[in-house]
Amino acid sequence: MKNIIIILFLLSFSKSDTISSYIARDYMEEHCINTYNERSRNNIDSVISNCLKASEASIAVSMNNLEAVIYLLRSYYFKGKYATHDEESKKVLFDKGKDLAEKYIKQYPDNAAIRYWYLVNLGSWAEVYGTLKAAREGVADIMKEQSEAIIKLDPYYKDGGGYFMLGAVHLKSPYIPFLLSWPDKDKAVEYLSKAMDTGKATLVQKRYLAHALYKTGQEEHARELLNEVINSNPSEDEYIEDLEDIREAELLLKSF
Repeated sequence: MKNIIIILFLLSFSKSDTISSYIARDYMEEHCINTYNERSRNNIDSVISNCLKASEASIAVSMNNLEAVIYLLRSYYFKGKYATHDEESKKVLFDKGKDLAEKYIKQYPDNAAIRYWYLVNLGSWAEVYGTLKAAREGVADIMKEQSEAIIKLDPYYKDGGGYFMLGAVHLKSPYIPFLLSWPDKDKAVEYLSKAMDTGKATLVQKRYLAHALYKTGQEEHARELLNEVINSNPSEDEYIEDLEDIREAELLLKSF
């Protein structure tokens, strides 16, 4: 009920774009951005749910609230990946993230952040829906195209996020003659290495590069990188995400 009242209050100012944008921005700052940044130190389900509601309310006031769109995409992903455990609920969240991003990419074609968080949601969408549906939707080609667009728009966004996504899709996509002939594990190593050389080398970048190195026969280097991830301390800003990468690195090393 409280959230409905807040949304109606915000909408009451919609006749004035200037007033509504200021109110939406303040509301986002208080109820989403600050709480999202505290997601590792509080109940993550509650924090992200609040951020989702704040973003949706802000977008309801101003369809041009780019910051709210980006945080909504981030929140869909985080809630689906780290705060939701049943598959059907994950599908609902990643569906929303995928659909929202596809809508706003058209409105903001020069924004690298929307494209990046689109790919984060789309990749997770493909994981929960499975290989067959992802193939029918042409997910691999979409991810390649959008990754290349991110690199052109802003190669430094999210510590080389465009290079990381491009390397990841080369790594994860199967080579299928006549249907999907461009995936290349050597290209995966090339682009994932570029990601690590752009900005801060993150744990997820190291983990993916280690996997690509192993796939291309560079097992010793792969093991070194995985051990580096395993022995890392999670960062304050992405504590939950880093813990997951450490766990995944342990599992990947065991699989070697």
